[in-house]
Amino acid sequence: MILVSACLLGINCRYDGGNNLNEKVLKLFLEGKAIPVCPEQLGGLSTPRVPAEIIGDKVLDKNGKDVTANFEKGALETLRIARLLKCEVAILKENSPSCGVHYVYDGTFSNKKIEGMGKTCELLIKNGIKVYSENEIKKTT
Repeated sequence: MILVSACLLGINCRYDGGNNLNEKVLKLFLEGKAIPVCPEQLGGLSTPRVPAEIIGDKVLDKNGKDVTANFEKGALETLRIARLLKCEVAILKENSPSCGVHYVYDGTFSNKKIEGMGKTCELLIKNGIKVYSENEIKKTT
């Protein structure tokens, strides 16, 4: 079973209430090979929600509210699901403060990306789960 960011399946769980439908990820789900998660919702954040970015070791929303605890809780809940379902691979949404695999936004809310990893991605990797972005789906099959 492959753990996937729910937004990649067309589930409206992005911060703005939208999604990031990826047909290749959806195909995996429809074949019974993937399970969706949204770490930010699992961490107790609503949809829609104020956008958040990583700044140092914290996650702050655009209004300056520290939502690090929500992101860390969501990462832990995602790890629990991955372990429960024996997921060894995850496909996560690049650039997200939860799911970014290679890039995240730089914390200035100016749409600038930097090399970095989201909180959930980091925790999954530390726990032996192989994580790929939606741009690397060929590596998972």
